[in-house]
Amino acid sequence: MTDVRKLRPHTIIALVEDRPGVLNRIASKWRQRGFNIESLAVGHSEKEGLSRMTFVVDANADATQVVRQLDKLVDVVDIRDISNEDIVSREMAMIKVRTDKGNRGQIVEIAELFQAEIVDVSPDAVILEATGREAKIDSLVRLLQDYEIVELCRTGKVAMIRGPAESHPEPSEDEQYDRYPGQHTW
Repeated sequence: MTDVRKLRPHTIIALVEDRPGVLNRIASKWRQRGFNIESLAVGHSEKEGLSRMTFVVDANADATQVVRQLDKLVDVVDIRDISNEDIVSREMAMIKVRTDKGNRGQIVEIAELFQAEIVDVSPDAVILEATGREAKIDSLVRLLQDYEIVELCRTGKVAMIRGPAESHPEPSEDEQYDRYPGQHTW
């Protein structure tokens, strides 16, 4: 009898030091455990010297173990799996579609239907910018496939916990970090 484990996507958020090599060290931990990173978004956070990462990985219960291992890395200030929490998540896509006089109006109608912005227009193509949940972006892309998609660029999911709670709260005085954001630890 074979062991069939159902993989489900996990949304992991991390607050990390903003310096070279951090992404490589974190991605290596996922690779070592055989997890596929479906999407990754990285950018500055509200805290100077720190970046926020949002990973979506295909995993099972073992994701918890990798999150604990990543939390031990010097570069990781805080990390958590928010898959089972009430979150707000979005993705952004830019889609370049080939147009002509005959189909431009149809593409504009589709853009309006999905509340996508037309950010560039040329005689032979338009670029749409769409923001929303992954399912919305998937639906838009499926509709535009009836036309010629020249290029497609997606950011991957970014997420925050819904409501006033902070995704990465400051540690209490009795659990301060051994390092400070921006402090070199190598």
